[in-house]
Amino acid sequence: MKTVLITGASGGIGSAIAVAFAQNGYDVALNYNKNEAKAKKLAGILRETYGVNAAAVGADVSDRTAVNSMFDEIDRLFGNLDVLINNAGIAQQKLFTDISSDEWCSMLNTNLGGVFNCTQEALKRYMLKNHSGVILNISSMWGQVGASCEVHYSTAKAGVIGLTKALAKEVGLSGIRVNCICPGVIMTDMMKEFDENAVAELKKETPLNLLGAPEDIADSAVFLCSEKAKFITGQILGVNGGFVI
Repeated sequence: MKTVLITGASGGIGSAIAVAFAQNGYDVALNYNKNEAKAKKLAGILRETYGVNAAAVGADVSDRTAVNSMFDEIDRLFGNLDVLINNAGIAQQKLFTDISSDEWCSMLNTNLGGVFNCTQEALKRYMLKNHSGVILNISSMWGQVGASCEVHYSTAKAGVIGLTKALAKEVGLSGIRVNCICPGVIMTDMMKEFDENAVAELKKETPLNLLGAPEDIADSAVFLCSEKAKFITGQILGVNGGFVI
């Protein structure tokens, strides 16, 4: 049975991805930073519903020491890792001139540094040795085109796209695939700060006249990590209803 680690697994997209992989027979390590109770509850549901090994593993992905400890725990609980999904992230809307140095560093350290930390550990500990593995990074459509009042967020997510393309070239001969999903407007808790009018406008701007659900990202993630996508690497998949083309 294969094992997947999903960072930010207590959030809307992360939890949907965890369910989708459990449905497909994966053992699941659910990373969380602050929401331990939610991650542990989901792990219990996955064990009971799908009969897989599932466990919550805590770490702030921006903290390399914490990430190393998390991987020690994964090694103890699962013994191997086949798939890494870098989903953990933070967001903030702010004028560029109002972004503090601390906010800038926090955004990049979490959204890009976290990908670096977890990916490097997964490669060193498991994937290079096994000569196999899949890394899937969750970026954003704003990493592709940029967003006003989200310059630090857009910058970090653009970095994730660049990391994906470069790393895919570097580890391909080691039997490891690296891809990236760029979600559009997905109805998760991150959307709570938007009022009904703003949400309606986003829907109107989407050619399909729909807003995404976490399951839309989860289904794409399962495909890209499966054998059906064995000839796909270094690719950026926009799951955005046509918002960015």
